[in-house]
Amino acid sequence: MNSITHIKNALAELDKEVEGILLDWSIPLNKKDNLMLPILQQKRVLDQTLEDLTYLKENPPKLDQPCGISKYRED
Repeated sequence: MNSITHIKNALAELDKEVEGILLDWSIPLNKKDNLMLPILQQKRVLDQTLEDLTYLKENPPKLDQPCGISKYRED
């Protein structure tokens, strides 16, 4: 699945952004928190999407059947 590859690349880019913010000593800590919050929210959504797509790839649904994601999720 190409989408899995794209999501992994996007997650790597977000990690680089967070690392850049953390390593920039000119940014005050409270501003770092504000800068990282939206990035970490995006990361959480992408992590869940990657997990769901991986599950579907490994457990494809049968014809005329729901995908079953809700059964496997714990949240």
